[in-house]
Amino acid sequence: MLRKLLALCAALVTAALLLSGAGTATAAPSKVALGGGSGILVLKGGNSASACTLTTIGYDNRGGLYGLTAAHCGEGGQRVVAEQQQNRGVIGRITFSNHKLDYAIIAFDQDKVAPTRTVGSVTIRGVQTTPPNFGTIACKEGRTTGGTCGVTWFSNGVEHISQICVTEGDSGSPVVVGDRLIGMVNAYYFVGCIGPETGTNIKPILADLPRRGVEGFRVY
Repeated sequence: MLRKLLALCAALVTAALLLSGAGTATAAPSKVALGGGSGILVLKGGNSASACTLTTIGYDNRGGLYGLTAAHCGEGGQRVVAEQQQNRGVIGRITFSNHKLDYAIIAFDQDKVAPTRTVGSVTIRGVQTTPPNFGTIACKEGRTTGGTCGVTWFSNGVEHISQICVTEGDSGSPVVVGDRLIGMVNAYYFVGCIGPETGTNIKPILADLPRRGVEGFRVY
């Protein structure tokens, strides 16, 4: 009789806990993994957005999480969404766009974003600030055309021209030699994936970042 009474009490307690929701836990949503080569959407208002590619992601000397993309993708204050995980909502905002160098700074929400070094065929472990030599094979990872490589035709302290295949949506794609970031994709000449690609080198971007409030930036 005592066993039956104890079993009945246990059943009643369990039912009460289930009805009240006590003892249950809701897992926090996982963070969005972003790195150089990830597709992003810059919201323009209404149903309009620019589809572009993240150049790289990293931290400044105060621990802020920042990313880079092309300036023609968006203006300061515009919100950023991860293209492949739009259901996670806004994950960052553009803080500044430098149209002379055609690069933009994105401040990311660290509660929503986890940086990653590898996206598709590209892994970024550092930067190369010296321009690549003529004939050097450079590669990129873009949200439209994925991973492609091509010969470097020209490069100076500010920009480069290569035969990497790019088209619309690849703006901001990281351009790498090995696992070193040398610059970003900004445009192509004539016809996408036929005409040459051109973009800004990473050295002038790194030099400009402290003027825009991002000091000591280092890629993740």
